[in-house]
Amino acid sequence: MAQERELIRGLHNLRPRHRGSVATIGSFDGVHLGHQAIIAQLKQRAQEHNLPSVAIIFEPQPHEFFSGERAPARLMRFKEKVLALFDAGADRVLCLQFNEKLRNLSANAFVRRILVDGLGIRHLVVGDDFRFGCDRSGDYQFLQGAGAENGFTVEDTATLEIRGARVSSTRIREALQRGEFELAEALLGRPYSITGRVAPGRALGRQLGAPTANVRLHRYRSPLVGVYTVRTKAANGSELAPGRPEIDGVANVGFRPTVEGEGARPLLEVNLFDFDGNLYGKELAVEFCHKLRNEEKFASLEILKARIAQDIDDAKDWFVQNPKGH
Repeated sequence: MAQERELIRGLHNLRPRHRGSVATIGSFDGVHLGHQAIIAQLKQRAQEHNLPSVAIIFEPQPHEFFSGERAPARLMRFKEKVLALFDAGADRVLCLQFNEKLRNLSANAFVRRILVDGLGIRHLVVGDDFRFGCDRSGDYQFLQGAGAENGFTVEDTATLEIRGARVSSTRIREALQRGEFELAEALLGRPYSITGRVAPGRALGRQLGAPTANVRLHRYRSPLVGVYTVRTKAANGSELAPGRPEIDGVANVGFRPTVEGEGARPLLEVNLFDFDGNLYGKELAVEFCHKLRNEEKFASLEILKARIAQDIDDAKDWFVQNPKGH
């Protein structure tokens, strides 16, 4: 049964037509190969039941609700995650606002209000280490009992291992922090990239001899901080310039300590080589290839300008030696 992709924002937007589904629940940060295996399992069970598949996610992510800016950095922002879940095979994504009201739901109330009354699920796919509810009593065993009472079955998911360890968002964050982009790609099933819309900046890059496209990260923290070689393309697949579907460049991700004060939000600044077009308002997908250096605070803008020129030279040299980008 072919399904239209649908994002449902909040329990209050569930309609009678949404009842009857096969569901899974999780944070799905990064939608890595482990997550993709869960969605593939979900899709298969949905086809067997001839029902739509639903991925239930939370915004903010629960650890962000509890820890705020101390929470682990997001691998992808909300929009990227939703699109990746659709691409992996989910028919619908139900995004629940994680707030005090949801936090205080017991496991029983969560099952009744969301899974039974809201979605009318027939089957649930979850990891065997999944826990939920204000009392943390909602585990796999609890769900099996709740399913028997409410007419749905429950199935766990197999842990996916690559290179001798479990695939996880934490492992990918650690690989990115170490600059191990080849390992991150192996765990994600695709090169690591950040997607975002180009916003007007202070035009400081142009003054420093390196005009940049400024991309807001839409997250508390960035999983990357430093200067990197990147390949950039338009998120919609169009060409950024005639005959150039992707353009090499150098990017700074961080807080710009030389020019910004305390409390700055992380920003992605991309300098595209041999490009002078207007990118304002365009959505870019920036693929990270190699880390050149850590972010630094310089004593003056003149020193910063010289360092940026060196970064551009270093990045161009790297691409000459690594024409495929890895």
